[in-house]
Formats: sequence, C-alpha cells, structure tokens
Amino acid sequence: MNITIIHGQNHKGSTYHIARTLAEKLEGTITEFFLPKDFDEFCIGCTNCFKKSENLCPHFEKLKPITKAIDEADVIILSSPVYVYHVTGAMKAFLDHYGYRWMVHRPEEKMFHKQAVCISTAAGAGMKSTNKDMADSTFFWGIPKTYTYGVAVAATSWKEVDEKKKSKIDKKTTALASKIRKRCGKVKPSIKTKLFFQVMRMLQKSGWNEADVKYWKEKGWSEKVRPWK
Repeated sequence: MNITIIHGQNHKGSTYHIARTLAEKLEGTITEFFLPKDFDEFCIGCTNCFKKSENLCPHFEKLKPITKAIDEADVIILSSPVYVYHVTGAMKAFLDHYGYRWMVHRPEEKMFHKQAVCISTAAGAGMKSTNKDMADSTFFWGIPKTYTYGVAVAATSWKEVDEKKKSKIDKKTTALASKIRKRCGKVKPSIKTKLFFQVMRMLQKSGWNEADVKYWKEKGWSEKVRPWK
C-alpha cells in the first residue's frame, strides 16, 4: 500500500503526529510533504489549467513531485491544524492548484480507486469546517471514500496532550487503519459521486470549455465508459 501525506504545516505538532501514526498503522510505503516548505506558491488565477492545460500552470514543475505521489498513492492523507476555523493558508493554496481536476473539469481517473483521510486538530473547535475544506476537494476529485477525523486536543503542542486523550487517539487511528486496509483496492464510488459524475457528463456532452470536452471525449466518459470500471 502506498500512502501519501500532505501536511498543511511545517512543524510537527499534534496534527502531524496523528497523521503519521495513522499512516504507520497502514503498514505501507509512506511519502510525505510539508507545506509551505515543499510547495509555497499561490494560484495566480491565470486560468491556463482550465482553458488550456495544467502543464501551462506557472507552478506545474514545482508541484509535479506532489502530483506524482498523489497519483501513485492508494491512500491520501490531508492534515491541517485549525486556523480560524479553516485549513492553513498553505493547504488552501495547495488545493487551489488542483481545481482543474475537479469533476466539473478534468478529473484524474486514478482518483476513483483511492481512499482519503482528512485530519485536523485544534485546542478547542473548528475541526468540522477544517476537514470539510479538504474533503470538498477529495470528493470533487472523485475519490470514492473519504474519512474525516477531527480532535480537540486541548493543547498547543503534542507533548502537552494528556495521556488519556492520546490513548483515545491511538484506539481511533487503529480502528480507522483497519477499515482502510480492508477496503484497499475494493472501494467503489458512492451513489452521490456517480450522480454528480452523470451531471458533469451531461454538461461535457453539451460542452462549454473546449479542453474539458476534448478530455472527456478521449476518455470515453461522454459515452458509456466510466473511470471506476
């Protein structure tokens, strides 16, 4: 099993430790990136990725190693501490660069066979909205199964988290890892994903963006071919 972790921060705090613990329990090959250290660019809104090709993004080459790791992963873990009830700016800027991969444009077919986990922590609250920031992308990328795990750690560093809470985190990550391992290679898109794909398919048949219409036609998705088969 290949696991790719995208950390929404450079430091190794509570969110990092939980994501890393889960990844290790999956017993696979782990590749991890830290933002903004490994990618620190903001989308400039040039729309080249939408209208022409993602290769024309001014940050394409810099993003390439992370894109490759995501595509090769069986499980993608996105982790971010809560920053004012949302993901870190670095995580948001990173996800912005994959707008062209949303189902409304040109989703990568490999995504329809993966699992994803969105992990967030805060001293108090905001985990639900933070995980949603990341889970929105995994859904619209076409990933069939996304798990979310948010923890109020009541601390500002991992070493300050009490042992009782750490024990609960250990049990939760063990149970989550077991579910992911059992479903590896067996996940299927939900009815929601299939319905959304169908709506996008109808849009692409009528066509409004030449690059997208061409992509869907070449994949055969405008007709009877589906990326999850």
